[in-house]
Amino acid sequence: MTAWPGRAAARLAAAAALALAGPTVLSGEAAAAEVYQVDVVDIIHAVSAERIVSTIDAAAEAEASLVLVRLDTPGGLDTSMREIIEAILNSPVPVAVFVGPSGSRAASAGYLITLAADVSGMAPGTNMGAATPVSTGGEMPETLSRKVESDAAAYLRSIAERRGRDIELAEQGVTEARSWTASEALEDGLIDLVADDAPAFLEALDGRTVRRIDGEEVVLSTLGAAVVETELTWRDRILSVIANPSLAILLGMIGLLGLYLEFSNPGLLIPGILGLVALLLAGFGLNLLPVSVLGVALLLVGIGLITAEALTPSFGAMGVSGAAALLVGLLFFYEEQSLPTPALNLNLGLVIPTVIAFAALVFFLGQMVLRSQRTPAVSGREGLIGQVATAHRDFAPGGAGTVFVHGEYWNAVAADPVREGDRVRILDLEGLTLTVGAPLNAPGISPDSNQGA
Repeated sequence: MTAWPGRAAARLAAAAALALAGPTVLSGEAAAAEVYQVDVVDIIHAVSAERIVSTIDAAAEAEASLVLVRLDTPGGLDTSMREIIEAILNSPVPVAVFVGPSGSRAASAGYLITLAADVSGMAPGTNMGAATPVSTGGEMPETLSRKVESDAAAYLRSIAERRGRDIELAEQGVTEARSWTASEALEDGLIDLVADDAPAFLEALDGRTVRRIDGEEVVLSTLGAAVVETELTWRDRILSVIANPSLAILLGMIGLLGLYLEFSNPGLLIPGILGLVALLLAGFGLNLLPVSVLGVALLLVGIGLITAEALTPSFGAMGVSGAAALLVGLLFFYEEQSLPTPALNLNLGLVIPTVIAFAALVFFLGQMVLRSQRTPAVSGREGLIGQVATAHRDFAPGGAGTVFVHGEYWNAVAADPVREGDRVRILDLEGLTLTVGAPLNAPGISPDSNQGA
């Protein structure tokens, strides 16, 4: 699976945010034994992966005795899951995973992360498992589905073998989508402990010997240890929300609409500003997800057509074509690869109506532009030419006089004699002087005539 380019930047930003925020001591005084804790109550994606990896790095630098990952997740992205597992397996500090409190779950990607830990536990009333891979696009072709499932099963077998778990039993979480309660997982040897909560779990770990991946045995010292928790910053909260594919697409549609309104009506400012912000948020959210080159190309074509519609109105043609390109681009947006949870699937029930409504709005605005272009001007130079004015008084010799039109008196010149009260048609405007034709009430001239025009 190919990582999206922005993930490296996201990782650096998350590490910087962690460094600036600093650790928060939740219990106990500063002591030699410290436990670094990170709570992941979210989908497993790039943001949650960076939080776990950054916490492990910080714990290693502080020479902490343990990293505790409290987990409650429906699953997530395959790439982010593998990044977390790689960090756990290579961590110089032992890593424990606790699924809790009661009512929590470690489904799909969370199941593999729990098995990868040096030591793992669950609270009563929790469950884990159901790690059969799925795709964002819905049902995968049978051959591709077998390949993806085989890859996930092999990856899980390697983890279970390293941790001394029952390989065949653990594999059922992928091949049969099996789930376990806390007591069932303990009985089958998939976890090490059942505890009421995280503090009870840490207390039960004290003095326990765990074998690391390299064969080294470590005795855990957690009793009375200071618990240092990496807080979820406002930035992480926002990124976790916009990393949802459907919400990111919706933000993108809102952003495009705002820019369309701004380009169509320059000077409104607010639609343009809000549209730009929405597009930036959508771009960052989509940057955290695995997308295909074809999908991105179609989206860019759609954006280009919609922008062209705003700058050079085609009365909705380019706008509707752009919306169609956006819709097709969304259908091909994700790479054909496994996503271990439907929680990150693109909700077509939300996206398709949004794109259709967007296309209808663009077409409606295009029709309004067409009607406005066909409507005669009612102000300025174009609004005066062709109008009928009334002579204020007799024109002086040479054809100079004054006429009344649109509630105003204007200086005027005429080639023909004009008397007070005559109705004359305006032929031209030069500066502030009108040129008018012969009186419309003159013999042989119809009031609807455009004579002299």
